[in-house]
Amino acid sequence: MSSFLTDAVVVVFVLGFMIFIHELGHFIAAKWFGVRVLVFSLGFGKRLFGFKRRDTDYRVSALPFGGYVKMAGDDPSEVRQGEAGEFLAKPRWQRFVVVIMGPAMNVLLAVGLLTALYRYHYQKPAYQEQPARVGDVEPDSPAAHSGIQAGDLITRLDGITNPKWEDVEVKTLTTVDEPIPVEIQRDGKTLELTVSPQAKGPNRIGDAGWYPYVPGTIDTIEPGLPAGQVGMKAGDQIVAVDGKRICFWPRVAYVLQSSNGKEVDLTIAREGKEMDFHLKPVFTEVRGEKVWRIGVTFRSSMVVRELAWGQAFTSSLRDNSRNSLATFDVLGKILTRRMSTRSLSGPIGIAQLSGEAYRAGLAELLMFVCFISLQLGIFNLLPIPVLDGGVILLLLVEGVIRHDLSLEVKERFAQVGIVFLLLLAVFVMYNDILKTFRPY
Repeated sequence: MSSFLTDAVVVVFVLGFMIFIHELGHFIAAKWFGVRVLVFSLGFGKRLFGFKRRDTDYRVSALPFGGYVKMAGDDPSEVRQGEAGEFLAKPRWQRFVVVIMGPAMNVLLAVGLLTALYRYHYQKPAYQEQPARVGDVEPDSPAAHSGIQAGDLITRLDGITNPKWEDVEVKTLTTVDEPIPVEIQRDGKTLELTVSPQAKGPNRIGDAGWYPYVPGTIDTIEPGLPAGQVGMKAGDQIVAVDGKRICFWPRVAYVLQSSNGKEVDLTIAREGKEMDFHLKPVFTEVRGEKVWRIGVTFRSSMVVRELAWGQAFTSSLRDNSRNSLATFDVLGKILTRRMSTRSLSGPIGIAQLSGEAYRAGLAELLMFVCFISLQLGIFNLLPIPVLDGGVILLLLVEGVIRHDLSLEVKERFAQVGIVFLLLLAVFVMYNDILKTFRPY
């Protein structure tokens, strides 16, 4: 219950902040062009509190999931007063700017907030910035079936030359049951293969069963446990378990659990030399769960540093561009039924992710806010009636035909949009519930 309440509070704050920024974009543009703004509301429904200044009622309303800016003359079904401050009295290009400024502010928030975060706290797993070398391959996985082996260096991935492992992750997650051309270097030879990720997990996203090269360098040794008893030290690197080379440190834990307490042989590298140790895991409790352990922790593979403003801005643009392209890629594949609709998340899923990001720390929460703000901006630009993208579509059509569409056409267009959004809301809620109770 405590976790549920935390998730609910965090998602209300996150969405409320992003919607405020979105509506602020509409508000600023409207004021700039002299449109009379009647209401600036955070939330829908009954007015809870607020204040009025000049023509505008600034309010907070009862339902937190939403918000709006009410402008004079923005409803084509209302009787026009013929005032210069009415929205529909303005030239189409000005109306276009007023409408697009909402999504634009969400995109600017994502870029600006991520830039500020990277300026003082740029954090990523080190392997994501390194050349895409395969550290481990899951048996009977798509990568294994394609002939990928641990140690292979990916030199080309579906047109991307010398990709980073971050590129590999994004491409894999957004591809399901489709071949990805892969060029690898192995023992001085170039091989051309194809890997077809399969849908996996509650979101049914792509998984190829390959993992990055992340060596197991020991950070700490726990006194009294097997590793310390046989003389292993911090700084040692586990390079093999039972004679099998290890290039992805989580594989060590997997082997220990799979051995079910049997003795194991570890090969470690220390000061350029390899040494062998024979030890027996012990069954101990960690965070309320009993597991087989040898008493070591591995060094974090995270890179944490501060970036100069210029570099922070460039990195923010790069990451937001990658996320945008991935979003359009996933939407296109969902519409063409090449990816499952379970990859979509609704309010419940977003609340769960918000809570997880909050518990992970401020940096993770800010990155999540940036990501959701970007998604909100993109979603509002889709040509769906009632959304900003639908209004922009009508303005473009009217610009081409050089006259306003009839009120009947606009009303039918809006009705279709309302029905579609209601059905979409029901679907994503059902999707979230399904993923919660039937995760696979």
